[in-house]
Amino acid sequence: MKEKVRLTTKKDSRKNFFRLLLFFAALIIPWILVSIFITKTSVKQENTEIKLINYKPDTIADVDHSKFPLLRQNFESPEQVTAACLTCHNLTASEIMHTSHWKWTKVYVTEQGDTIALGKKNIINNFCVGVPSNEPRCTSCHIGYGYKDKHFDFQDSSRIDCLICHDQTGTYEKFPTGAGYPVSTPKSFNGKEYLPPDYSFIARNVGTPRIENCGACHFVGGGGNNVKHGDIANELKEVTQEVDVHMAIDGAHMECVECHITERHEIMGNLYSIASENTNRLRCAHCHTEQPHQDNTLNRHVRKVSCQTCHIPTYAKESHTKMYWDWSRAGQFKEDGSLLVRKDSSGNIVYHSKKGAFVWENNVKPDYIWFNGKAEHYLLGEKVDSIRPMPLNQLYGNYHDKESRIIPVKKHIANQPYDPINRTIILPHLFGKDSMAYWKNFDWDKAARHGMQYVDLPYSGTYDFIETVMYWPINHMVAPADQSLQCADCHARDSRLKSLTGFYLPGRDHNNLLDLLGYALLIASFAGVLIHALLRLKNNNKSVKNN
Repeated sequence: MKEKVRLTTKKDSRKNFFRLLLFFAALIIPWILVSIFITKTSVKQENTEIKLINYKPDTIADVDHSKFPLLRQNFESPEQVTAACLTCHNLTASEIMHTSHWKWTKVYVTEQGDTIALGKKNIINNFCVGVPSNEPRCTSCHIGYGYKDKHFDFQDSSRIDCLICHDQTGTYEKFPTGAGYPVSTPKSFNGKEYLPPDYSFIARNVGTPRIENCGACHFVGGGGNNVKHGDIANELKEVTQEVDVHMAIDGAHMECVECHITERHEIMGNLYSIASENTNRLRCAHCHTEQPHQDNTLNRHVRKVSCQTCHIPTYAKESHTKMYWDWSRAGQFKEDGSLLVRKDSSGNIVYHSKKGAFVWENNVKPDYIWFNGKAEHYLLGEKVDSIRPMPLNQLYGNYHDKESRIIPVKKHIANQPYDPINRTIILPHLFGKDSMAYWKNFDWDKAARHGMQYVDLPYSGTYDFIETVMYWPINHMVAPADQSLQCADCHARDSRLKSLTGFYLPGRDHNNLLDLLGYALLIASFAGVLIHALLRLKNNNKSVKNN
């Protein structure tokens, strides 16, 4: 009888052990299944290929200009080429002179209801500061000839430069300090030789703008390759999909104008360093639709997250981009009085006597902001507020705004001259051979006095330096789908979106009370299972003894 009781006890103990194991498995297995599901979903997301829906490249040439007798003459000046172009394209001049590429301004309505013309022509930036009084240097990227000062005639169609956008030979270049003109005799600038163009040859070889035409200005804004934008650089002329899936030679191999669609010479797209209104914006959905993914969860993100946020995880992938510019350190020279130039190991200039000190970065993670397509800009003469760094272009948006989405931006910070008495940012006269130009005599007081007088604004005679910031939306250098951001990049404690506030983001945000309740519930669940198992063991033991 005793032996029988002993055997029954062992059997019941095994049963209770398996029951306890089953209870713990019931708690753990669901978590394992959820983890497997998330992992599979992530893999599916990585392998999801997003197709272009509404995109079809135009490969048909419109006309062969080499066949026109009018273009077989010997042109001696660029204006003669323009006159020949306008003979056939007799409505084009009017179209061009209404574009922001020509006027360097767009109409903008201020918060006070005032309508002003605002743009590159008259706005402050935190790179080379501003165009006024520095025209011959800055206007080498204007689509006109002879924009050497504020008296340039924007109604003179003979000043239109057709070749800068339509040259197909790759031989046409404006001279960097020529107010929009090419050279008439060979000249060098910063170690590069510039030769007079063969206008007759180029005129017979024109066509739809290619990436080289657009890049001649946009890749080198701010004084060098990839200086300003961070996502628009010379390497886009010939890249692989690792850098940009749209322009890749082993991918879509698209030209700029295939996205930046043009109608009557007005090009779609906004540059928010100068643009202010939510108009003429270029969106990914124009080609990809608003529901581009196979996964509905990802498609729901599109309501609040821009495509660029996930699909451009880094910018400045090959060449470095400028992240900080300190004008206050300009004016240092070598012992012999010559210009002091220092470069880093990658060949980037980190100090120059004319411009000060710089910080460059490569393969940069963007900053993220809410943006609804509207912006406000610091206007010449406005009082500087107490915000540091002082924003020169404020991009608007927030979580509760239906038009707002999270976008990636490059944030460029600078230390630039301002008037602490009048509390205004100074527009310095930098370029020129006159005694007032800073790059001639390195006198900030003279440069400030002349620059502010040029734009009819007061200068107190005292200058200092103020830290400013500009935001540059990132739209290019789109990564392959398998390199896009994953859930954990945002839904985690160390989230890429940690700087964005005013809304709850699962995985990133935590509530102490809810966390405490959650932990308590988890502990209570385990305790309940354990107590239940112990009670079963106890009851089974009593049952055995009673038998």
